[in-house]
Order: sequence, then structure tokens, then C-alpha cells
Amino acid sequence: MALGFGRKPTGKPGEWFYCIKHGKVEEGPECPAKDRLGPYATPGEAAAALDLAAERNREWQNDPRWKDSPPTPGSDDS
Repeated sequence: MALGFGRKPTGKPGEWFYCIKHGKVEEGPECPAKDRLGPYATPGEAAAALDLAAERNREWQNDPRWKDSPPTPGSDDS
């Protein structure tokens, strides 16, 4: 796959990735890194990449240490 400017995908055989552009599991350097999630140890882990990302997003959204709103005047957060 041509990436332009002589750039090649990074990764190596034995590493598994999920390509979000093509919606498929791939081994080693097939698609550009900007289009991949991983590396994962197995094809099964790579296939579950979107589920894992969604789970992590839910955890981060519900993390009590994350503050989306500005501190209120007079609070200890200012």
C-alpha cells in the first residue's frame, strides 16, 4: 500500500492490529499507523479493539477525577 513520500507503515509480523479504515484485522505493517489500533498479541484481541476502546471511553467519561465543568467560585478547585 502506497503511503506517499516514501513512508512505510510501522509494525512487524507477529503484531496484530485493527484497521479502522478497512474494518479488518491485519498482521504487521499493512495500513498506515493513523488508521490502526494496536498492536495486540493475538488476532482475537485485535478483533475486539473497538469494544475495548468503547469500554475505555466509558471508564474515562465516568472517572470522578475528570472535571468537565469549570470550578465554581469559592470552591477548592479554583
